[in-house]
Amino acid sequence: MSKTTSSTLTRAATLFCTGLALAFSAQAAAPKIMKKVPPEFPAEAAKASVSNGVVKAKMSIDAEGAVTGVDILEAQPRKVFDKAVTRALMDWRFEASGEKQSHEVKLVFNNED
Repeated sequence: MSKTTSSTLTRAATLFCTGLALAFSAQAAAPKIMKKVPPEFPAEAAKASVSNGVVKAKMSIDAEGAVTGVDILEAQPRKVFDKAVTRALMDWRFEASGEKQSHEVKLVFNNED
């Protein structure tokens, strides 16, 4: 399981993205990540005193390695971090495989003010 920490957040909030390689579809090998973009901690969440959350998402990846879609599979709390996760994951890039594939990730948000 990989661990990534990001400090590029709004209002000095800190976001921890853990378990980025949590689950995969029924593939023989996981797609190789070439570019990761961490989601920003939403200012709306901080204003609403939401300090943490977890989002599990599934990315659709084209043959060239570009993310073509993001489906939120689970989120706690619901709908608080979904847009930030979708925006960030759409910027991820994978090594070209020559075929369409998918990849699941779990992102953990913590706001340390």
